[in-house]
Amino acid sequence: MRRAIVAALVMALASWSGPASAQPAAPAPQSPVLVAADMRDSMSLDGAWHWSVDPFRDGMAGFHGGLPDPRMRRSADLVQGDVMAKDPRALFEFDMQRSPVTYLPGSWIGHSPEMRYYQGLVWYQRNFDATPPAPGKRVFLRIGAADYTTNVYLNGQALGQHSGGFTPFAFEVTKLLRAGENQITLGVDSARTRDDVPPPVTDWETYGGVTRSTTLVTVPDNFVDDAWVRLTRDGRIAVDMDLYDRVPGTPTRLRIPALGIAVNGTTDDNGHWHATLPAPRALKRWSPDSPTLYDVRVEAGADVLRDRVGFRTIEVRGTDILLNGKPIFLRGISMHEEELGKAPVRAMTPAAARALLTEIKDGLHGNFVRLAHYPHNESTTRLADEIGLLVWSEVPVYWLVNWQNPTTLSAARTMLRENIRRDRNRAAIILWSVANETPVSDPRNAFLRTLIGDVRTLDDSRLVTAALLSKRDGHVMTIDDPLVADLDVMAINTYNGWYSDDRLADLPSFEWRSPTQKPLIFSEFGADALAGNHDMVADPHKFSEEYQAEYYRQTLAMAAKVPFLRGMSPWLLKDFRSPRRQHPVYQQGWNRKGLISETGQRKAAFFVLAEEYARRAAKP
Repeated sequence: MRRAIVAALVMALASWSGPASAQPAAPAPQSPVLVAADMRDSMSLDGAWHWSVDPFRDGMAGFHGGLPDPRMRRSADLVQGDVMAKDPRALFEFDMQRSPVTYLPGSWIGHSPEMRYYQGLVWYQRNFDATPPAPGKRVFLRIGAADYTTNVYLNGQALGQHSGGFTPFAFEVTKLLRAGENQITLGVDSARTRDDVPPPVTDWETYGGVTRSTTLVTVPDNFVDDAWVRLTRDGRIAVDMDLYDRVPGTPTRLRIPALGIAVNGTTDDNGHWHATLPAPRALKRWSPDSPTLYDVRVEAGADVLRDRVGFRTIEVRGTDILLNGKPIFLRGISMHEEELGKAPVRAMTPAAARALLTEIKDGLHGNFVRLAHYPHNESTTRLADEIGLLVWSEVPVYWLVNWQNPTTLSAARTMLRENIRRDRNRAAIILWSVANETPVSDPRNAFLRTLIGDVRTLDDSRLVTAALLSKRDGHVMTIDDPLVADLDVMAINTYNGWYSDDRLADLPSFEWRSPTQKPLIFSEFGADALAGNHDMVADPHKFSEEYQAEYYRQTLAMAAKVPFLRGMSPWLLKDFRSPRRQHPVYQQGWNRKGLISETGQRKAAFFVLAEEYARRAAKP
């Protein structure tokens, strides 16, 4: 019996591709996009998973740096307790099947009190029953997001590795699925270095773990991997489609039944299909006031990809932002991906997203949300499509990244590409942002211009922006960042009156200047307030609701005098966790700039902004 057990261990060890530090698991020959994967036939793997901490990463490498000792290798396709029960000399220093259970998706912050500030490697494992796919079908294991680096195993076999905590990734498992019980193991490491995107120092919580859904997606053998359907600025409906296997000469079709559209074609030598047609008169354009969505079918061979798509145009003319050819003012707010509650774990369910977005749409009379500072859950962007909220979407090129490291640039480009390809069909998204509050330098400018070029290559139908800083000279604010020349829309974060000693009454006297004639968004401004903390005096103290409300009144008065201002996304909707905010009375690990508390209590400033937005919404 022991000989059989050892043989099984040796075979399992031989099939493993090695530790990430020494020999990363080989990626699939082609990383799938699996656009609109949430609309595909799929099997959910959400729910109960076993978890085990691995602070010294013994499951990834041995203590001399080689392959991990079988006693420590969490990804082995074994039931450790059964092996030890059958062989008194067998030894494992972990037991995945008897480890604690948690429910995914959701960060390990909520697994136990001891995990509150844990940074490192955690292993997840669960078993599931499956049937091998029928002939002509293939199956992909897709993870919506896991923070930050994830190694994926199925039945003891390494599938690959993905880095980046906010975009989806998938691996084909068609030939690895077995009839009956299967085992999936995820090694998720939240640790980041200065070469990562974002680097370790940010102003939000690191929600390590599997924070979005895990699914098995079934598709035809030759399937539509990427499809982008939109309204071009010259009034035509366009479709671009790519087959996963790049098969030329495949019959294709775009169908929009409600509009009577049925366009046929074939893929070219690269398995790509492009077609355009005039938009029919019956088309109702998507807008916040009328968020019309159409059932769309993109067909190729035996595959039918379904989606819900809105059609609208967005462009810049002078200092105006034009939605469907008409100027619009963006009445917005910024938002982190964090659900309401005293102990959020970044489990952004559709219901959790709706609770936040309806505060913006209905409570604030908003038409715009900045999804900061990374790509948010696709259920959030779909909901924005549904209820009618324009969206700023960004990647976490935040503060100080390693501008001169080609690997860092590659990571940022990959994250940007994954974000855009996932969400190009969401009419709500009008702005792709490439950075937030980055210090000006030649290497930084080159880095960000590369990302801007990528945006324009991947999606020429939307606008490009970045949240920048400005120069101050007394009460004169000058937008002097050289990156402005490369952007469609200028965006500035400004905190005069909070991170300065300015009297709030002086804020309306501040003057904003720009040598470039482009529309401006105040992408951030704000002040902390602890909900329920009141200071009913003429000159209230910071952290009171009265100070925050007066800050908003005076900052809005300043904004009203900026002739080229075309939108605002103040910082921010909801108080959010941030380990750098440690005032023992007012913060306690929370950034308190929210207009509502972490549990949803509206602060006085909420009503100040709501009144301003109601007034702007009523203007022609």
